[in-house]
Amino acid sequence: MKERLIGFLKTYFLFVCIFALQKPFFMLFYRPLYEGVSWTEWLGVMWHGLPLDLSLAGYLTAIPGLLFICSVWAVPNLLRRIWCGYFIFVSVLLSIIFTVDLGLYEYWGFRLDATPLFYFFSSPKDAVASVSVWMVIGGIIAMAVYAAVLYGIFYIVLLRKGAFRRMKIPYRRLRVSGALLLLTGLLFIPIRGGFTVSTMNTGKVYFSTNQRLNHAAINPAFSLMESLSKQKDFGSQYRFMEADAADRIFSGLADPAVLKKDSAADALRQVPDSLRSLFTVKHPDVLFVIMESFSSRLMTTLGGEPDVAVQLDSLAQEGVLFTNFYANSFRTDRGLVAVLSGYPAQPTTSIMKYPRKTQSIPAIAGSLKNAGYKTKYYYGGDADFTNMRSYLMSSGFEDIVADQDFPVSERLSKWGVHDHLVFRRLLDDLKMEAADSGLARKDAPHFRVLQTSSSHEPFEVPYSRLENERLNAFAYTDSCIGDFVKQFRELPQWKNTVIVLVPDHLGAYPEHIGNLEIDRYQIPLLMVGGAVRGPRRIDVYGSQQDIAATLLAQLSVPHGEFTFSKDMLNPASPHFAFFTVPDAFGFVTPDNQLIFNNEADAIAVDEGSKKGQNLSLGQAYLQKLYDDIAKR
Repeated sequence: MKERLIGFLKTYFLFVCIFALQKPFFMLFYRPLYEGVSWTEWLGVMWHGLPLDLSLAGYLTAIPGLLFICSVWAVPNLLRRIWCGYFIFVSVLLSIIFTVDLGLYEYWGFRLDATPLFYFFSSPKDAVASVSVWMVIGGIIAMAVYAAVLYGIFYIVLLRKGAFRRMKIPYRRLRVSGALLLLTGLLFIPIRGGFTVSTMNTGKVYFSTNQRLNHAAINPAFSLMESLSKQKDFGSQYRFMEADAADRIFSGLADPAVLKKDSAADALRQVPDSLRSLFTVKHPDVLFVIMESFSSRLMTTLGGEPDVAVQLDSLAQEGVLFTNFYANSFRTDRGLVAVLSGYPAQPTTSIMKYPRKTQSIPAIAGSLKNAGYKTKYYYGGDADFTNMRSYLMSSGFEDIVADQDFPVSERLSKWGVHDHLVFRRLLDDLKMEAADSGLARKDAPHFRVLQTSSSHEPFEVPYSRLENERLNAFAYTDSCIGDFVKQFRELPQWKNTVIVLVPDHLGAYPEHIGNLEIDRYQIPLLMVGGAVRGPRRIDVYGSQQDIAATLLAQLSVPHGEFTFSKDMLNPASPHFAFFTVPDAFGFVTPDNQLIFNNEADAIAVDEGSKKGQNLSLGQAYLQKLYDDIAKR
């Protein structure tokens, strides 16, 4: 029994050690890219990369675990041959993955995923056209050597003749089999990544603003496995029309700054002063409060329920309220990318699940960081959920405060930390900043984002004002916002701050609203703060991806790289809202409110004075979106 249990543990931890040691080898191979990296950062790469190593080791140990169980009952010689064959296969597979990843990183700039496989199988000739014969030969030799080294390690450490000696005492067989079955079952924990709501994903290893360090921490075999499980040929999806027709229609839907591809200086000169009239200072602090699941139906000022979002209703009387604003999708991961990167959500996937693609899309944080802003993100939940951490780090956020940064005693909800504690953390930081700056000035403006989570199922909040548990949860988050603003007003930063309040999507209220209803996507967008000129109501149509261009134009920061975002305050920009849901899209203007069901190939909603007008517009927009995803 002891021999088999030790053999099981040795198998698992040998895989972990091999994967961990691959990381410094990768960094040594690309030494010029890691010059100036401290030894603590080298250790940090290995440490933060462990979750993927532990997960992949769990996958690879599952079969040996079953073989150990079978060895208690079956013929030793047959199992030994299967055992040797398995490790030969694993040695060759890991060698190929690591060697190919090592060779391609210089050209691709990201760790191995399914992209090279797609290129190779679609056009082998083109895939190897830029690779010399000697490079191919060298790669094959390197694969063979590394495979031999790996198998040698496995053979020395694991493949001993006595490992599968058959046990003769029946009750011992049952006891050993039970113990090994338990250990094999426990592999589910590292494979999944623990017991939190997020499952294991590549984003868990992201820990630094230096993307090279994040890349070094990735296990290439896990990255490939994850990509293969999600990869789709985006360029072949949603082909509604010829490419030329889609280009022509989309050119009429894009922001003028995108079409002109202005340089920074040209863009600033072409923005009229009248379009930058919302803010009283040139470079204010900017705080986004992304509200979980809020709807326009919760605000009386937007014709919704009375006595729910009373604080937002009050703030709307002094701030800038957008009255015809729409969520871009139906889930947080889609909504965050739309809000923070001006990138529309997709009906069949979430781009946040593809770290290689999200690192190539623009983001408000990155643009403001380049303009001299400091960036920070606050969230009471698990920042690894749906690869959120990798997206945020790639976007330009220098610091992320998440559930693990709060005491265990404060992680009291299913989604982590209740909203009032997250707001308190932000307020404490603001007070500390005010004290450190002598209540006078600061070195750089700040861009901060606070994401709430309490107004989500199961609606268990430390608050009891309304009988309806859903509405009570929204009222709780609304009260947290009101308390925060009240205390923030007393700080010196208030007069130089713009607070942007926007939901991630419409969620739990109204309770029974369908995905193919226009009201499903109507949400508030509200700007308040000491640096905001208000009160003001803006009635133009827009959706979450338009926040980026609108805000950056107000701050005199170019936004030409935000292909799908448009300045809602620019009269020259087209004014419409776009949203998606599996498997449908919506395109809304004052004259036509349309939802098209892609799966049914039929219009689901068509209202307004010009029915059907928006169908080709929405189809072209969605087609161009998938063209853009395919090339990233």
